[in-house]
Amino acid sequence: MERIICLAIGYLFGLFQTAYIYGKMHGIDIRQHGSGNAGTTNTLRVLGTKAGLIVFAGDVLKCIFAIVICSLLFGKSHPEMVYLFKMYAAAGAILGHNFPFYLGFKGGKGIAATAGLILSFHPTFIPMGVVLFFGIFFTTHYVSLGSLLVYAGFMIQIVLSGQMGLFGGMSQAALTEMYIIAGLLAIMAYYKHRENIKRLLKGEERKTYLFKKNKTEGK
Repeated sequence: MERIICLAIGYLFGLFQTAYIYGKMHGIDIRQHGSGNAGTTNTLRVLGTKAGLIVFAGDVLKCIFAIVICSLLFGKSHPEMVYLFKMYAAAGAILGHNFPFYLGFKGGKGIAATAGLILSFHPTFIPMGVVLFFGIFFTTHYVSLGSLLVYAGFMIQIVLSGQMGLFGGMSQAALTEMYIIAGLLAIMAYYKHRENIKRLLKGEERKTYLFKKNKTEGK
């Protein structure tokens, strides 16, 4: 039951579509512009750096809030399962972000929400996420490549950390369940980025810049 509750709480928070709401406040449906994605990168390209940062913050925070609430609800009664509950809450938030029912299940790709998961899951995961994403982004200016490598790094770190006992008294069954959820989130992220992957392989992926005007061509 706790798993379902955490998933549901996460999904409800994920339904706060920051990019869509911000776009509507400025007279547009962000899903009808640029790449059509209701996320940080498309908002940054269409509406500028300030808008992109606001949307990023909103999408990060909604996942963090879901994780914190679930941790407070079940952390004391099930301390050995708190990381698994965090994973369910984050999965719900990412699903809500990617597939909001009230927008015809057309949302974003879940990367900013995943950043919220990494920031609030365990402190040791933060350096990995920051170094991988920003190292790749500022080197290549490919948001998609940085995002995909973060997911790969997250998967490797969560398995290694779990097997080394970082998550306390979790049973192997609970650890395996957590790995499976993380793996499914990674698969979903790679699937949502399938067109980006094709463009990366062809050398046609569009670059993104924070502090100068982004080019208008491409997606």
